[in-house]
Amino acid sequence: MTSETYSPVGTAGTGRGPRWNKVPEVTFYFWVIKVLCTTVGETAADFLNSQLGMGLTGTSLVMSALLAAALVVQFRTKGYRPGVYWLVVVLISVVGTLISDNLTDNLGVPLETTTAVFAVVLAVVFVAWYRSERTLSIHSIHTARRETFYWLAVLFTFALGTAAGDLVSERLSLGYWVAALLFALAIAAVAVAHFALGLDAVWSFWIAYVLTRPLGASMGDYLSQSSDDGGLGLGTVITSVLFLAVILALVVYLTVSRRDATERQLSRTAG
Repeated sequence: MTSETYSPVGTAGTGRGPRWNKVPEVTFYFWVIKVLCTTVGETAADFLNSQLGMGLTGTSLVMSALLAAALVVQFRTKGYRPGVYWLVVVLISVVGTLISDNLTDNLGVPLETTTAVFAVVLAVVFVAWYRSERTLSIHSIHTARRETFYWLAVLFTFALGTAAGDLVSERLSLGYWVAALLFALAIAAVAVAHFALGLDAVWSFWIAYVLTRPLGASMGDYLSQSSDDGGLGLGTVITSVLFLAVILALVVYLTVSRRDATERQLSRTAG
């Protein structure tokens, strides 16, 4: 699936500066922060929509504007910056949730339809990405075009994960922890398929990326919702602040340690 090559000495002689991968390595920390971001996306959207009374439309406009500003900063960076990157992921998790919620709550589109539509749109993004770049690898996000495809894919994985997670939970009337366990088992199955059965690494990554969205949402709902609804009753404010604090702590650690940074420069012959 990939054709990129790497050079430890940069791009001397090309007339252009060295290019660095602009997304983190996929490590344990990556998946922990990703799940926490999905939880914040769920609880923050609920807080802004319900408790602050902004409504879905108002919340969507504000968060979309913040996401656009964060993406401008992200695109202007010369390499992977943990603080900027994960800020975009947090905001895109909220916006992805709101896209799905607007279609189902404001426009009355059935969850079956939104799930199918988002799956098709995500597939279209992947096809366009591959036809343009001949790779879907996240280890070579070093041009504006590749980064555009990457963030479009991330956005629609959040929207798809929201719709699919709500569909499964509502249709099967699952409790929060049962739903979380179900999605955790699905992610484990993907891991087994990859490590034991040879499922392609690129597809394994993106399937797991979609599944972590409903996993994190189920965890967030369990913590934030009232005991009458099967949750712990912490509320959306405490849950959001708690998870944001953990995300911030991990991002600070990664910024200092660079445990998830790609240290290799990509050569100009990258495919």
